[in-house]
Amino acid sequence: MADQTRPLGAQISHMLKDRGVDVIFGIPGVHNQEMYRGIEEAGITHVLARHEQGAGFMADGYARATGRPGVAYVITGPGLCNIMTPMGQAYSDSVPMLVISSCLDETAARRGQLHQMKDQRAAAETVCDWSHEARSAEATYALINRAFMEFHTARPRPKHVQVPIALLEGQAPAHDLKDMGSSDGVEQMGDLLPVLSLMIRQAKRPLFVFGGGARDATPEIRNLLARCPVPVFTTYAGRGIVAPDYPFLFGSMLARPESAATAAEADLVITVGSELSEVDLWRNHLGHSGKMVRIDTDPEALAESAGNGMRFKAAAHTIFRHLEKEENLPDSFEWTEREVKAARARWRAEVDAEYPGVLPVADALKACLPDGTMIYSDMTQFAYAAKEVWDMDEPGHWHHPYGFGTLGYALPAAIGGQVGRPGKPTMAIMGDYGFHYTMPELGVAVELGLPIPIILWDNGKLGAIEASMVGAQIAPNAVIARNPDFVKLAEAFGAAAVKPGSLDEMQAAVQQAFSAAGPTLIHVTPDIA
Repeated sequence: MADQTRPLGAQISHMLKDRGVDVIFGIPGVHNQEMYRGIEEAGITHVLARHEQGAGFMADGYARATGRPGVAYVITGPGLCNIMTPMGQAYSDSVPMLVISSCLDETAARRGQLHQMKDQRAAAETVCDWSHEARSAEATYALINRAFMEFHTARPRPKHVQVPIALLEGQAPAHDLKDMGSSDGVEQMGDLLPVLSLMIRQAKRPLFVFGGGARDATPEIRNLLARCPVPVFTTYAGRGIVAPDYPFLFGSMLARPESAATAAEADLVITVGSELSEVDLWRNHLGHSGKMVRIDTDPEALAESAGNGMRFKAAAHTIFRHLEKEENLPDSFEWTEREVKAARARWRAEVDAEYPGVLPVADALKACLPDGTMIYSDMTQFAYAAKEVWDMDEPGHWHHPYGFGTLGYALPAAIGGQVGRPGKPTMAIMGDYGFHYTMPELGVAVELGLPIPIILWDNGKLGAIEASMVGAQIAPNAVIARNPDFVKLAEAFGAAAVKPGSLDEMQAAVQQAFSAAGPTLIHVTPDIA
């Protein structure tokens, strides 16, 4: 780009384009309209959400699907507040998202302005990695560069940059085209590899736990396990790192209470790319009593390592690209395929008892999906059950609002994912109540002609909350809301819609939806099985 002076709002779009951004999600308003001046000129596609919450989830879904940062434009005040829930979700799940908002030029000496907040920047900082106000064109460019640099070199998390309205309107020189540089996160291994390989050789019952942070090492991990069969648990985010047919795969069953006893049987636990947080374990401790090795890129996660642990700050692919080549690693351990298979069978039966009627539908759904389908799910009992028993063929293909646990995630996130992967299969799974949160975004999927099958699991209530209240001996108040006719509602948006009467009909509807001219809502009730 030539050294051309433009309004700063336009320059921002040109800079983003030069940093690899091809899509921006957002909603224009009088306070951020200057940011829209340069979008088309820069050759960026803009997706108009129906609500800033939807725009944020779309950016999140896009980032998870592509591995590139999702970018959103929002206005001052309510626009930023509306996107704070997606920012919190992205922070919890380590998703690279850049939110750029306008802000008022003066708030301390003036009151009663449109969209005024007491401290907009500070509010955003509570749900993201950092939030800064740029007070010059140079500062704006520097903060955007900092965000993209940190997306590549540190744990990816959302950032917020706000720019005063008058600054957006003012003329500014072009950004600096110099290469920012990048890093693949390669660390000096030092003594780590010899120590790690020795510990594996000496162990009789070693155990791996792979989280989402280990996904970049999938090929190397699979190569290692092919000749050194260490049993594996994965977190929900780590599913697909290990192939489903690996005979020593305990799966994503860490939430099963008995998994603590299994961990206690291990004399060595190597945890890679996972915080082992509450939403991974649903208890306070993995359950191990043997040696623990923690490998992670985040010092905060390593600092939380408890007990007799060794902690190493390193990227998973850096470790396993060397470890897979290590000679003299054992080709067997005391674990047996039979005990792994038996444990998985018991745990599946537990899930089936906790969520009656879900697993037959989940099994039928899994069986009809094309290879490479990317799934976005919501906080719903269907997803809770399925993500425990549904092994993935490859990592990073089932996305769920794990930590922050927001409702309304699946539909807009799937839209962002489909935008990022045109021509590849994308599916949304949500519950009837969660659909109410971001229902209007169905109009975006129709408007863009996205062939997304939307599985709407309708049990007519907040089923998980009802079960929790009953378990706590609380009368299950306020767990039932009046639902619309979902099929007619979807049709009113211009989407296709069907309520299958059998699992075979559901499978046929799903398969047809992937080649449709727009989204298809597939209304499923528990009596279908």
